[in-house]
Amino acid sequence: MLGISLAFGLAIVAAAYGLGAISGAHLNPAVSLGMVAAGRMPVSEFLGYAMAQTVGLILGAAVLLLIDSGKADSSFATNGLGQNGVGPGYLDEYTVTAALVFEFVMTFLFVTVILGATAKGAAGAMAGLAIGLTLAAIHLAGINVTGVSINPARSIGPAVLVGGKALADLRVFIVAPLAGGVVAGVLHAAGLTRAD
Repeated sequence: MLGISLAFGLAIVAAAYGLGAISGAHLNPAVSLGMVAAGRMPVSEFLGYAMAQTVGLILGAAVLLLIDSGKADSSFATNGLGQNGVGPGYLDEYTVTAALVFEFVMTFLFVTVILGATAKGAAGAMAGLAIGLTLAAIHLAGINVTGVSINPARSIGPAVLVGGKALADLRVFIVAPLAGGVVAGVLHAAGLTRAD
């Protein structure tokens, strides 16, 4: 779990510093929607971002599928693509309600950190590190709950390729993160989650 958590966190650190100047390193529709709700991105841009994020993560999952299929005991339909899930047969078998609460709260926290770390007056050079460490901490806390999505596109990619339970559970990983991102954005815009 530590390795997975660090991999997610460090990948976001790399993306923030490597792609931040190009696209703000938005890899997550929940983050982009939070930016819309905070008044920092127009809705028209959000739609393009969300489409690109989803296509990109489907392609990323396809690359993982190709790599995993080269393993002798490949079982990607069960767990090889890191798909998210809930209930019986998935990790610690948390309920849908628990998964919705976890995904909502953790997305809210994640987007709140992003909005704060990238706000005017914040220590911009440290934003990528703060965001990546937050993502790693969220994974450490919750991998056994849902596999940690907090990103609808991250869940759509594997679910589309493996189908079955991952696809059936997908609604949790679209609704809760998007709602968490919106609430974070609204509260940030209202000045309730920022120091300025």
